[in-house]
Amino acid sequence: MKRLALLASLYLAQGLPYGFFTLAVPAVLRQEGHSLRVVGLSSALALPWALKFLWAPAVDRWGRRKTWIVALQAVTVLVLMALATVSAEAAPALAVGMLVASLLAATQDIATDGLAVRLLSPAERGLGNGVQVAGYRLGMILGGSAILWVFARMGWAAAFGGMALVLALLTVPIARWPERAAEPVDATPLDLLGTLRAIGPLWVGVLLTLKLGEAAAGAMVRPWLIDAGWSLEGLGGLLGVGGSAFGLVGALLGGWLAGRSRVAAVVGSGLAQATCIAALAVAGDGVVPLVLIEHVASGMTTAALFTAMMDRCRHRLEATDYTLQASLVVISAGVGASMSGFGAEALGYPWFFAVCAGLGLLAAGLAAYTMRSTS
Repeated sequence: MKRLALLASLYLAQGLPYGFFTLAVPAVLRQEGHSLRVVGLSSALALPWALKFLWAPAVDRWGRRKTWIVALQAVTVLVLMALATVSAEAAPALAVGMLVASLLAATQDIATDGLAVRLLSPAERGLGNGVQVAGYRLGMILGGSAILWVFARMGWAAAFGGMALVLALLTVPIARWPERAAEPVDATPLDLLGTLRAIGPLWVGVLLTLKLGEAAAGAMVRPWLIDAGWSLEGLGGLLGVGGSAFGLVGALLGGWLAGRSRVAAVVGSGLAQATCIAALAVAGDGVVPLVLIEHVASGMTTAALFTAMMDRCRHRLEATDYTLQASLVVISAGVGASMSGFGAEALGYPWFFAVCAGLGLLAAGLAAYTMRSTS
């Protein structure tokens, strides 16, 4: 239980700033009158998460994972405190600061993922990933809703100051964790090629497609609701608190299912996710329960996929192997989210959601074929 609590705190620490950048910032931009294209392109703040595989071997090679995590979270606290002193009108400085915070959080994620793979046995990975994703979702509740609420009433300084305080508190558990010394690993960037050979091209295809449609649709749900007349406070309540809470439940459910059958968990949750997105295309007065159910399916898919990713990591190269797989997912999701505004403007919201659902169904089919052929 101590290991699960530690991992939950670490993933909560990642979800806090990430939730603010990806959930709160798009809504703020749309309310201030920016186009759907600008809203979609704001997803570029997640770029370090897509590229983190490039320096993952360095985390495997140098230093203990605990050292990496404590140092990175401490520096992130300082960056957030600095952002609290920047005027909201200083857009370039805010953008650079948020990009640096994203870079630090992405690197912390490399060390945390490597630590998680080592701490959890194969039998524990289903529940472990459920707890991890749940902790991450809880962080997104705080970053995407609570911090959005603070921003709406008190401004940038209070929002970033609040994030810095919470992150500082979340650094205490890992700072007190007694990590054993690990043997040095001669990891290099060339080991990334070994990762690709080990996981195979079909699994790469699954990683690139399973969350693509969901990410694109998710990026447009917020401006869709803003255009329908929702306020920032209402949006924060539905997607920040409600959506993340339901996603937390989905993560635990997906982790539980993955502990019993990796194939059933990944394929079943992927199909549920695509079905919910398809329903958005014809959503009427039932949009609130539908959005919440979609978050359950999304949480299930994430936990199930991450569990399967852990099974494909090589011993002593856990950070490198897991990070490359996670980066492929993030790259795909980032492309989907960044281009979503163009698709929504060209097709309109209903047809755009229908296309995203179709991508999800194809991805679930590929996952079923790949996992059954390699199991």
